[in-house]
Amino acid sequence: MNVIIIGSGFAGLSSAAILASKGYNVRVIEKHNQIGGRARQFNKKGYNFDMGPSWYWMPDVFDQFFNQFQKSTKDYYELLKLDPGFQIIFEDQKNLVVPAQFEKLESLFNEIEPGSSKMLKKFMKEAEFKYSFGMSSVVFQPGISWMEFCKLDLFKNVFRLQILSSYKSHVAKYFKHPKLRALLEFPVLFLGTAPKDTPALYSLMAYSGLIQGTFYPMGGFHQVIKGMGKLCVDLGVSFNLGQNVEEIEIKDSKVYGVKTKTKSYLTDILIGSADYHHIENNLLPKNFRNYSENYWSKKTFSPSCLLFYLGINKKLKKIIHHNLFFDANIEQHIDEVYSKKIWPKNPLFYACCPSKTDPFTAPQNKENIFLLIPITPGLDDSKDLRDHYFNIILKRLEDYCGENISDFIEYKKDYCINDFIHDYNAYKGNAYGLANTLFQTANFKPSIINKKLPNLFYTGQLTVPGPGVPPSLISGQIVAKHISENFPLS
Repeated sequence: MNVIIIGSGFAGLSSAAILASKGYNVRVIEKHNQIGGRARQFNKKGYNFDMGPSWYWMPDVFDQFFNQFQKSTKDYYELLKLDPGFQIIFEDQKNLVVPAQFEKLESLFNEIEPGSSKMLKKFMKEAEFKYSFGMSSVVFQPGISWMEFCKLDLFKNVFRLQILSSYKSHVAKYFKHPKLRALLEFPVLFLGTAPKDTPALYSLMAYSGLIQGTFYPMGGFHQVIKGMGKLCVDLGVSFNLGQNVEEIEIKDSKVYGVKTKTKSYLTDILIGSADYHHIENNLLPKNFRNYSENYWSKKTFSPSCLLFYLGINKKLKKIIHHNLFFDANIEQHIDEVYSKKIWPKNPLFYACCPSKTDPFTAPQNKENIFLLIPITPGLDDSKDLRDHYFNIILKRLEDYCGENISDFIEYKKDYCINDFIHDYNAYKGNAYGLANTLFQTANFKPSIINKKLPNLFYTGQLTVPGPGVPPSLISGQIVAKHISENFPLS
């Protein structure tokens, strides 16, 4: 049985590997000349830049994926646990450095808020339960029927999951100091929505980041994609790169093929791992779409990004691999990005410097810097705006490091909303997908099944389980499992 997958991001490769291992004839069609989607990599002037993901959290999800094929992550890439995991720079220019060891983290909390290590243990015990229970009983559900949640263990533990509680309020019950609150809120702030609008369930993200730790695949995050690609090839998956799918062909209310500019491909099953909205609104006739334009316009999206890739002709002081600049008014940034939906006046930003860990990413005695400002999807995007915000955050980076950086920039590339639309057909230039609000969790997310075409399915960040790399890995597995159970090989 032939399966075509549109797109080669984490979800597409995940579903490809699973289905190929079960005997399906799988073909992946990718718009770009390199697999990986947002996790592509490029090289300029000796610098190797990961274009997208840089935080390797939830390591058990990656382990679980490769273990299905009697493989491990070690077969494909070297994984290093970062210590410290990351640091947060605040307005007082005093940074909060997050250690890899929990005992040191307890000491750090006590230094900032005396006695808070006891509350940290309690907070993390609850978060660990949510993580363990969620990973075993919730996150792998396809979100097709509410009967999926009619299980005794779920009913028994529904209140412990705190789906109806605000994450911001949940954190505030445990900690008073704004720096500790910022540390625990940041995982949902950058990848989801305002902490006050996020269910307390997502404290599981803090558990992963602070207890499991922050990791880095040597050679860059694209090494994970390369490993998945090699696994797929070994399992018999075919790849057609540099081919943009322009039409889904339908006959007798079933998909029978796809068209690119130069070729048609026949298929029995089609999986869309490209942008869900794009597949529905640009590749399907209106009468075969799951959702209207009005439906999408009312959805709450995670942030988009303004990104800068910099090659610096010297080594920099004070910054480490992962740096979160909260050296501006945090509540103002949240209000402008999530409520007012305007360009933030003085934004929070993230600086990643993988050359502090990995010599592959930059020439000797130089630095590879990746800067990210979370912004509202759908904003106007222009060169003037990009330059304006670059100057703002570069000045703050220089102030923190205490040195001139601008005169040592020998490579610079910017990337923003218009690029996300051009490269990934991303709705409103979204970078991560739908926000993790209550009514966009689990079965409230767009369905993995096309309700009018029985052999068309969707996977990726706009459907279950949600935004981020581990959820995308899981999303591909969910769709592959559903297909193998409902379209078994004869």
